[in-house]
Amino acid sequence: MQFTLEATSKNARACTIKTAHSTIKTPVFMPVGTVGSVKSLDVADLLDILGADIILANTYHMYLRPGDTTVAKLGKLHGFTKYPKSFLTDSGGFQAFSLSDISKASKNGIEFRSHIDGSKHFFTPKKVIDIQHNLGSDIMMILDDLVALPATQERIALSIERTTEWANESIEYFRENQKKGIGLEQNIFAIIQGGTDKAFRTKSATELCALDYDGFAIGGLSVGELNEEMYNTVEHTVQYMPKDKPRYLMGVGTPEDLIENIERGIDMFDCVMPTRNARNGTLFTSFGRINIKGAKFKEDPLPIDPECQCITCKTYSRAYLNHLFRAREITYFRLATLHNLHYYLNLMREVRVAILEDKFAEYKTEFYRKRVQEIEA
Repeated sequence: MQFTLEATSKNARACTIKTAHSTIKTPVFMPVGTVGSVKSLDVADLLDILGADIILANTYHMYLRPGDTTVAKLGKLHGFTKYPKSFLTDSGGFQAFSLSDISKASKNGIEFRSHIDGSKHFFTPKKVIDIQHNLGSDIMMILDDLVALPATQERIALSIERTTEWANESIEYFRENQKKGIGLEQNIFAIIQGGTDKAFRTKSATELCALDYDGFAIGGLSVGELNEEMYNTVEHTVQYMPKDKPRYLMGVGTPEDLIENIERGIDMFDCVMPTRNARNGTLFTSFGRINIKGAKFKEDPLPIDPECQCITCKTYSRAYLNHLFRAREITYFRLATLHNLHYYLNLMREVRVAILEDKFAEYKTEFYRKRVQEIEA
């Protein structure tokens, strides 16, 4: 991986990340393709319409179905999915958290039952890396111990202890494999934990950032805490992260969350929000959100967002999208998903220009000025 910090606007950063498969301009939002597919879209949509240079797939889900060895036999993620640009793969730690009723973390890893057939599995730091070697992702995340908030001090302390132990084991194993010629084109990120406690975040960040990782993520946020707590935690944690490596905030979030955390020095984001909300009828616009299933849009001839240049807005009306949603027409899911992802990706491109021109503060002010009123059904 080649990482270049090109410009800053106060703490906001414009960077370039070069992997074996693409050049990624930051700030960047990564569409989520959990099982190797961004829901309702194909590769042509991602490449030709959205221009996405990196997407996210999930280690837990790909391991269970179709199986990481199957993916490896069929050309790894790039050959299997035919998406030729970069993949980031999450480690499965979040699934242990989100599926806590069927999983259990211990000193050596995470035991869980498959949500598909109930079969038992055990993820260790090394096994997660082996799976991601099979998947062939450009950026792999290590196994971490994620806890929901609020949590006790004892549980957060245990989370940090486990995460650091697993990080040491992971990086040693990963670098040993590279010496053997395994994963030479892959990169590895560690995940900082610590809840919203500044002392815990300091400890976790200090321990992990001393290790030989290619980049660092902030995990364990947007899991029940207030937005302001998230922003304060990110602002505190970033000061302990290297300036010459990518900074990734996992699982966040709304357009407002992206703007606030870019201002605090974050480079990379992912979230299911734009795709999931699209399927549920919530569409993002420059002036806020609209609920396209609302009756007020039944005869509305305007595009979703008059300022948007996505294929959906240039071609179709709110009335048509309203009709498609109410009819449960499959076409709706694609058109709505294209719009929401275009909005997110275009937001990142506009922010990057503002940072390069050292005008991020002005961009943020205008961003919020437009959002004084959301159109609700």
